[in-house]
Amino acid sequence: MFSFFKKKSPPGEPVSVAAGVPVPTPSVPADAAVPERHTWFDKLRSGLRKTGSSLAQVFTGTQIDDALYEDLESALLLADAGVSATEYLLADLKRRVKEARATDPAAVKSLLIEAITELLQPLQRPLVVGEHSPTVVMVVGVNGAGKTTSIGKLTRHLAEGGQKVLLAAADTFRAAAREQLAIWAGRNNVEIVSQEGGDPSAVTFDAVAAGKARGCDVVIADTAGRLPTQLHLMEELRKVKRVIGKAQSGAPHEVLLVIDGNTGQNALAQVQAFDDTLHLTGLIVTKLDGTAKGGVLAAIALWARERGRAAGATVPMGAVPVYFIGVGEQVEDLETFNAREFATALLG
Repeated sequence: MFSFFKKKSPPGEPVSVAAGVPVPTPSVPADAAVPERHTWFDKLRSGLRKTGSSLAQVFTGTQIDDALYEDLESALLLADAGVSATEYLLADLKRRVKEARATDPAAVKSLLIEAITELLQPLQRPLVVGEHSPTVVMVVGVNGAGKTTSIGKLTRHLAEGGQKVLLAAADTFRAAAREQLAIWAGRNNVEIVSQEGGDPSAVTFDAVAAGKARGCDVVIADTAGRLPTQLHLMEELRKVKRVIGKAQSGAPHEVLLVIDGNTGQNALAQVQAFDDTLHLTGLIVTKLDGTAKGGVLAAIALWARERGRAAGATVPMGAVPVYFIGVGEQVEDLETFNAREFATALLG
């Protein structure tokens, strides 16, 4: 299993969750010296097969003509890339084709991989822990997105990297959520702060205080799933975030949204709504296996780019990164996001 952490850094030294092995060319998606990453790439390619098959079929002809671009436009829209990202990618691809003087569809396919890679590149950033003691991570999302499971998988990788992790069961509305998180805590041999029927803000406050007292490296707070249209519940998330800040100045250091890759453009709407409420710092995209809507990452990338520019930030630092993507239920099925890897698997 590929580990996010090679070793625990000395006290005070930040630890970066590796951004994955760089992929030098579309035909070589991972470093041959890291067989675990090859295994992950195979899973990713398999998971994106439904999305990629319709895109790949566009390039089976013999000519580069208007029909090819029209078919590609339809395939991108069906993959839920969205109108704006589709238009952006088509314009960028036509520019690349002209500059490269490409003459066959296979070459256009390679150029599309480059275009998608460049669009997604700002989303590829490592999650860094260790700059704060503890690093406090608040995890949010709608019901059924895979939030608690993603926390469990992330905890496993952090713990295996030598990080001392404390979990906060702040989803106090659903008893099964606390039990599920407690199971993950037991599997990973980490501590958990939980209160039956308690106030979510109180649980997170106690957890952060306990994390500081116990010398934890990371505190991860699970929260109740909710729809962004449930305004009173979204306001509660604001309260949880404020209370975390009272428990530790500057916290939470990361506000991560878990989104279900199967929901397509609805996932983008969730990102926008949760960002408006909480100012997201990162994303975890789950359940990409079996979906035909993997193109939504292109839509998210374009939105993130525009968000950064609107805030006056420079890209990529203004973008909301995709820290992890998931393609299955196993612990090893959550991995760091690599833009070229994703683009190659999508078109491969």
